[in-house]
Amino acid sequence: MYAIIASGGKQYKISEGNKVRLEYITAAEGEGVQLKDVLMVDTGQGAIVGTPFVKGAYVQGKVVAQGKDDKVTVFKYKRRKDYKVKKGHRQSYTELLIEKIILEA
Repeated sequence: MYAIIASGGKQYKISEGNKVRLEYITAAEGEGVQLKDVLMVDTGQGAIVGTPFVKGAYVQGKVVAQGKDDKVTVFKYKRRKDYKVKKGHRQSYTELLIEKIILEA
């Protein structure tokens, strides 16, 4: 059984027992989280596709870690114009352990 969820403007394919890195979610480590934006659920007998979300479906997860990714350097420059800008960015993430995919009939 797997599901496709939407979180942080992105889509993720998840299944029970997997760890997934999502965009930052405001929750403490060890805290339970429910993700209700389920786009599709595949039960094994067939797929249920939502319009846009599947009614009565949600994903139960547990926050494993909160952190920041590696630094991405952004360098802008225009030749012969004495224009140089160097910036860095570290994106925050939430690592989630997927406990259950729940589909209420």
